[in-house]
Amino acid sequence: MFIERRLKAVSRRLQRAREDLAVTDEQLLQFVDESDDARLRSIVGDNPASGVEFSESQRHTDAMTRHRADLVATIAKLEAQQDELLDEMTAKRSGQP
Repeated sequence: MFIERRLKAVSRRLQRAREDLAVTDEQLLQFVDESDDARLRSIVGDNPASGVEFSESQRHTDAMTRHRADLVATIAKLEAQQDELLDEMTAKRSGQP
């Protein structure tokens, strides 16, 4: 059945996206901690290198935050698609058009 194949494919993509989100969340925590440390060093430090280090660290954190937001949006789309396919499958099985 075509709907079942699509549903399985969406389910696999959803599982991968959730796994990616879990990894991204862990990495983001690391980036935030490193960025906070770099920020403190730039405030306390007298050398310009600490400011550059903070800027670079913050860019990485911002990029990871955007990546996480993209994953959350992808998961929401996949969940909506999965719900639609389940509704379609249920309708076909109950004989509704």
